[in-house]
Amino acid sequence: MITATNIHKSYETLNVLKGVTLTIEEGEIISIVGASGAGKTTLLHILGTLDRANSGTLEINNTTISTLNDKKLAEFRNKNIGFVFQFHHLLPEFTAIENVCIPAFIAGTSESVAEEKAKELLTFLGLAERMNHKPNELSGGEQQRVAVARALINNPAVVLADEPSGNLDSATAKELHQLFFTLRKKFNQTFVIVTHNEELANMADRKLVMRDGNIVM
Repeated sequence: MITATNIHKSYETLNVLKGVTLTIEEGEIISIVGASGAGKTTLLHILGTLDRANSGTLEINNTTISTLNDKKLAEFRNKNIGFVFQFHHLLPEFTAIENVCIPAFIAGTSESVAEEKAKELLTFLGLAERMNHKPNELSGGEQQRVAVARALINNPAVVLADEPSGNLDSATAKELHQLFFTLRKKFNQTFVIVTHNEELANMADRKLVMRDGNIVM
């Protein structure tokens, strides 16, 4: 599903990634751990096509990312990659179902089809009674589940999560962690999760450790 080869990334004089190489199989759940500053989030942003590497090659779902211009890259990202961040980034003026539908509208999906898919996802995530609530009317765990539904609305091949449970209490975090495995079982999606949560990291099929801009184990 993902093949990254000799990925380098620098910001001016700061070398953040120093030749990262990894392969991730379809349907695999990978965790990436390491100290702050190890390069985890930078790597996740490059795997998510939010940033481009200075050198190296990246292939996702049989597409070579470097061959895409910015417009094609944005289209590819919208249709193939879902994101779950530590901060849910829900738009406060929209309801849960409206927030979930936004990536589908960007992809050109009709309103009726998008809403039907959003309802299905929110129901699956236990939010059937909360669809028309705005973010400030939802708990932290509910907001994060809305963010998960939004990440899944376009049936992405890959879901990338950056500290997804970082703002949740331990019980809610555990529910979210279990949810990723339930989603993998239902949709066979590939998950790449950057986390400081050792429990979540150890649940993954593989745990990768980053240090000083590279994967060390």
